[in-house]
Amino acid sequence: MSRITTNPEILGGKPIIKGTRISVEFIIELLASHVTENEILLDYPDLTKEDISACLTYAAHALKNEIYIELEKAA
Repeated sequence: MSRITTNPEILGGKPIIKGTRISVEFIIELLASHVTENEILLDYPDLTKEDISACLTYAAHALKNEIYIELEKAA
C-alpha cells in the first residue's frame, strides 16, 4: 500500500496515487466504466500497472469496513 497516500492539501485528503493528483476513486471509476488498464496507462503515462493494482487493493481493503447498501433485491 506504499503507492497510495493522502494529503489534506490534495483533493481534500482523498486517497491518491503517490506523487500524483490522481485519486483512487478516479481510477476505480474508470475501471468500472470499462476503461481498460492499458487505456488508463496510455492516457496517464506517469502511472504504472502497480499503481492501478494498488488502487484496487486499497478499494478492496476499504470495503471490508463499509456499510453495505442494498441496491436491488435478488430475484
